[in-house]
Amino acid sequence: MADNVGPSAIRAAEASPRARASGYPADLAARVAGREKRPLGDLFGLGVFGVNLTRLAPGAWSALHHRHSRQDEFVYVLEGTPTLVTDAGATLLSPGMCAGFPAGGTAHHLENRSGADVVILEVGDRTPGDEGTYPDDDLKAAMGPDGKYFYTRKDGSPL
Repeated sequence: MADNVGPSAIRAAEASPRARASGYPADLAARVAGREKRPLGDLFGLGVFGVNLTRLAPGAWSALHHRHSRQDEFVYVLEGTPTLVTDAGATLLSPGMCAGFPAGGTAHHLENRSGADVVILEVGDRTPGDEGTYPDDDLKAAMGPDGKYFYTRKDGSPL
């Protein structure tokens, strides 16, 4: 059994925010401006799945509209009323609601269309070799051998 690399318990809202607000190219990152992620899974040394406490200011998106090739995702609404946008349309969510997205399923993202902050818990697995596709943008994400994503245009050309 691996040694725990961090604390055994914390208040989630007191975890440090992610150092880099977004890995998206600058021309697309504006949609997620106002998003703050606190990577809880990394803090505890979790390797099989990741967990983020994410705060969306009014107008912010959780991510660009996307789907994963190999990874499942799950979101749980803690505060506020985000709008879930999928290929099927928009659904208003409220605290206590949750949504799941199996690998290869519908493209999705959340938008904070309200005047108050939204707080969600995001959970996703870390299956190697995952790719992200973005149906609305000329963007593709691929997971490198280090487990980090890098971005290209859909045709594979660099950004």
